[in-house]
Amino acid sequence: MKSAAKLAAALALSLPFAAQAHDVWMVPSSTVLSGTDSWITVDAAVGNDKFYFNHAPLRLDGLAVVAPDGSAAEAENLNRGKLRSTFDLQLKQSGTYRIAVVNDGVFARWKEDGKPKRYFGKPEGLAQAVPANAADLEVTQSLGRVETFVTAGKPSAVKPVGRGLELAPVTHPNDLYSGESASFQMLLDGKPAADLDVTLVPGGARYRDKVGEIAVKTDKDGKFSVKWPQPGLYWVEAGTEDAKVTVAKAKKRRLSYAGTVEVLQP
Repeated sequence: MKSAAKLAAALALSLPFAAQAHDVWMVPSSTVLSGTDSWITVDAAVGNDKFYFNHAPLRLDGLAVVAPDGSAAEAENLNRGKLRSTFDLQLKQSGTYRIAVVNDGVFARWKEDGKPKRYFGKPEGLAQAVPANAADLEVTQSLGRVETFVTAGKPSAVKPVGRGLELAPVTHPNDLYSGESASFQMLLDGKPAADLDVTLVPGGARYRDKVGEIAVKTDKDGKFSVKWPQPGLYWVEAGTEDAKVTVAKAKKRRLSYAGTVEVLQP
């Protein structure tokens, strides 16, 4: 799982990639708002610590916002700084918005005239990057999803995307409270992801002696439950791999998920 998450982090950092292992996340300025026509600002970053901007911005090339009615909502004022990316979103509808950055790329390595070569990038650039005489070619497809959820007014259902690794809420992601239990389902290409390791990490780790991560495993239906020990932001991470590739010459597909949810004080 960790190798899949590391490669996905490299994918998220940039295309072409920077081959470094870091966490990726998005943090909205608010997760629950009353009424409509409200605005939020979302920070997106790649870093060494959850929710601290200490490494690099998250690329927003794969940004996709799904409005409560299922239509695509348009983010505004996209900006890429030195340590984080930001964008604004107007919540014109009542209900829950699914905000995600989806990175679909490949990692290839080979030898050319006896020297090691690598390619990190979009699948469509692979053919041009790899020469016909490439030796010992290895191609891995990677599909990563980084997301968060925001609700304006009354919460609405969050529908599965059906591609890659994703979180399907059983308990609504904007109805979480400390001291209470919540249930979720992990899906892989729209089907339950059974026996999957999921890690949940509360924010504010720099102010604690221990990270405080919570490790769970999905059941046969891809479901897991967690009792929130404290309020605050939580990072939800999972990863896996399979052979269901859609890129020519790839033999393995690595999938990752990184979500941000907010747990409130009851």
